[in-house]
Amino acid sequence: MKERGAGVLCHMTSLPSPYGIGDLGPGAYRFADFLAQTRQTYWQVLPLNPTAPVYGNSPYSSVSTFACNTLLISPDVLVEEGILDKKEVDERPLFPDDRCDYEAVTSYKDYLLDLAYDRFMGAGIDHARFAHYCDDHASWLDTYALFVSIKKRMGGTSWNEWPRELRTREPDAMETIRKESRVDIEREKFRQYLFSRQWVALKQYCNRRGVQILGDIPIYVSYDSADAWANPEIFKLDSEQRPTVVAGVPPDYFSPTGQLWGNPVYDWDALRQTGYAWWVERMRRTLTLFDAVRIDHFRGLVAFWEVPAGEKNAVNGHWVTAPVHDFFNQLFKRFFSLPIIAEDLGVITPDVREAIHDLGFIGMKVLLFAFGEENPMHIYLPHTYDKHCVVYTGTHDNNTVRGWLETEARPDERERLFRYIGREVGPDEACWELIRLAMMSVARLAVFPLQDILGLGQETRMNRPAVARGNWEWRLLPGRLTEAVGTRLRSLTVTYGRT
Repeated sequence: MKERGAGVLCHMTSLPSPYGIGDLGPGAYRFADFLAQTRQTYWQVLPLNPTAPVYGNSPYSSVSTFACNTLLISPDVLVEEGILDKKEVDERPLFPDDRCDYEAVTSYKDYLLDLAYDRFMGAGIDHARFAHYCDDHASWLDTYALFVSIKKRMGGTSWNEWPRELRTREPDAMETIRKESRVDIEREKFRQYLFSRQWVALKQYCNRRGVQILGDIPIYVSYDSADAWANPEIFKLDSEQRPTVVAGVPPDYFSPTGQLWGNPVYDWDALRQTGYAWWVERMRRTLTLFDAVRIDHFRGLVAFWEVPAGEKNAVNGHWVTAPVHDFFNQLFKRFFSLPIIAEDLGVITPDVREAIHDLGFIGMKVLLFAFGEENPMHIYLPHTYDKHCVVYTGTHDNNTVRGWLETEARPDERERLFRYIGREVGPDEACWELIRLAMMSVARLAVFPLQDILGLGQETRMNRPAVARGNWEWRLLPGRLTEAVGTRLRSLTVTYGRT
């Protein structure tokens, strides 16, 4: 990320597809073509980890930080490979085009993937490649497949409610459950194998067309995950393996009681003693999936807000420092490069900004945050940037530009926006004016949610952080990426030297 570039934020689930959710099939390749034709250098996606209804289908809460979301496997590609028949794939529910129906999709994809597994194992197709994949990824795949299989047998209950011998991974119990669950374990591995094949093919296609994939890594893991079950020693857990403290953020202007996330927090002393081995493996896995990565809530790697377990809110927490420089120095020793964007939004203290600068990473700017106060030197106004940043019109957690202007912006915020761009504009033009401001800035990278490029309203936003249901559902309708949209985006990209 040494040169000027531009990109589009669009999660895989949002792509057009007849199967109820975006996937790694034809819609993804058409979107890659759109990015190449408009001279974009990055396609930013959200985390690819498995999602679950219990977490509102959020890609930031998962049963594994290593596994990928097999709902994204393309039935069309399985038909092309001869693993499924077209007739089998076409016998599907009537899915909505404009949103993800996760429940219906899960049922449909489970049926198809089980069918694909049975056919694959029965026909003896490509077993050597499958075995090779399993060997290469055994360090996380064995644990993940076993965890998911046990969880299925236990009716979906959290691992801390399993029988003690399974909860504590006693060797004899593990050996028995592996034998009893052999088919389920193999099936889970097969699904990850199919995802990997399709993802690698798509990523190579993007790279050949000059488009790099920018991924996203949540800093914390879910408690009910293969990661916490298999590695309890790296988290602050009690003798019963329950969290003693949990993660969150302190009270601020936006929330007088803070935010209580509930994730287990890392025991950095224990991690340091292993040379941060778990994190090294996690980063290695991440960098095989993506060309560059955004670390969500980067400030938690400098200092994190720790709240006693059982608290109703985040008020009674305190800051705990993390060994950020020692941690990244260990990573620098193991990887040729670490192309990292540090998510540094919100109330950020000087030590966080110093760490980002010292480590050579770049931070984030969000244009929608620039007009909230009368401050001509606001850190999110483009004329205050230096080049070591990536600028967004908004993120997956924000309203769209149009939605913000129509439903959220106060009169004084609208006035400051119009004054800054030099004229009063309507919602349609406001989207493109903010894109232009980002493009012409000195920021190394400018990224735009696809909804802003299309001028869509608040009904299309990806996530409302304070709302538990209805998030992560927006999908791009077929035909919305018109020639006119592509021409305008390409023109700005070329004009401001971001090709």
